[in-house]
Amino acid sequence: MSKLLEEAVAELSKLPGIGKRTALRLAMNMLRWDKNDVKELTTAIDNFRENIKYCARCNNLSDNDICHICSDSRRDRSVICVVESVGDVQSIENTRQYNGLYHVLGGVISPMQGISPSDLKIDLLVENIEKEGIKEVIIAIGTTVEGETTLFYITRRLAQFKNLKVTTIARGIGFGDEIEYADELTIAHALHNRREITNN
Repeated sequence: MSKLLEEAVAELSKLPGIGKRTALRLAMNMLRWDKNDVKELTTAIDNFRENIKYCARCNNLSDNDICHICSDSRRDRSVICVVESVGDVQSIENTRQYNGLYHVLGGVISPMQGISPSDLKIDLLVENIEKEGIKEVIIAIGTTVEGETTLFYITRRLAQFKNLKVTTIARGIGFGDEIEYADELTIAHALHNRREITNN
């Protein structure tokens, strides 16, 4: 194999979910691209890495100091949805069911990986609640052990705000799932989060 091709494959395979074979296919595909298209790709990646910022208010990715969601006056500024990562923001936005603000933690508490509460943007969340008169915090993080630990920690931190409503997204059986194959914790969450069926 060409040394140049080996280098390209080695770099592409650093991307998550990209193995050596996929990296080789991508590299070979790029050989068929026009040279200007390859330059545009590398320029876009360079610009992204060099110029991307984190929103000073919510820690979401932004082109400026404040992201477009935080600067949008049409959003409900009394509600914050707390998520683990920037990708979670996009997933929730895609549903078009939420119109409040966000707060990106930048991870979850994980002693095994050396991630403590001080490594996350929890203090910034508390500051925003104090300054902005937030009425509700929705915690929308995963149901892993680390996620549950983070949920518990944040809930404890927010207990100081007596008039603050703290909620979490409903958890339980997914649409199309069969109860037989769900684990006990998932079934317990589903039972706990049950809702009334109306005839309206």
